[in-house]
Amino acid sequence: MNNDLTTKREHLSSILKSYGSLIVAYSGGVDSTFLLATAHEALKKNMVAITATSPLHPVKESQEAKAFSQKLGINHLFVKSREMSQSDFTANTKRRCYLCKKYLFKDLLKIARDKNIEYVAHGANVDDLEDFRPGFDAAREMNIMAPMVDAGLTKNDIRTLSKQMNLNTWNKPPMSCLATRIPYGTQITIEKLKMIERAEQVILDLGVTSCRVRVHDKAARIEVDPGDIEKILDQGIRSTIVGKLREIGFSYVAVDLEGYEQGKMNRDI
Repeated sequence: MNNDLTTKREHLSSILKSYGSLIVAYSGGVDSTFLLATAHEALKKNMVAITATSPLHPVKESQEAKAFSQKLGINHLFVKSREMSQSDFTANTKRRCYLCKKYLFKDLLKIARDKNIEYVAHGANVDDLEDFRPGFDAAREMNIMAPMVDAGLTKNDIRTLSKQMNLNTWNKPPMSCLATRIPYGTQITIEKLKMIERAEQVILDLGVTSCRVRVHDKAARIEVDPGDIEKILDQGIRSTIVGKLREIGFSYVAVDLEGYEQGKMNRDI
């Protein structure tokens, strides 16, 4: 481990210990898994992991989060999030992420008060600050901690440290909530979210690294890593994808030749 990474990890551990007790908002992704594992080392039994269950998040993600926390013996709770019952969220304005995080953090802060836990933290890193992330505004307003930002950790830092800690998430593809596949201004419905989840699983099962299925009315626009585009355009695989996505409910199936890029749906903002 180089000196810079050693310093950052030690700084993160010091920050976490200063909290005394902590709830970690735990999605099961690269960032929150590293934060959880480090918080567990620093705080032992004085921390709780909480995962939100929602149609916005693939069931597989919650299952993987549960398995990891059980492996480490971490106190892990699931809470049913409530954003899908809120009309201001399902309207899918540019405040969508802000509203979602506002509802979630409000619930986590209530749990923290009930359990006499001092702080709640989420897995933001320094690189996240460069993207359009209105959810961070909600976190700051509600005094949700971002210890990895405070420690100066980038996404690459987190992946490197995760690998050194033997966390199997170190090379996990980035994952965001399924609502990010729906253009702003288009109503978010459970039906659309289920279609997206099923469609993405179809493509992931073919062995691609990562994918997004963006929904444009009845059309599915598939994004995969540029190196996987040729693979899914193979005649046999292409026919399989089209057939299965038509069964799911899409009338049209298209491949984005640019490939997957994080935050692409924010380009018009």
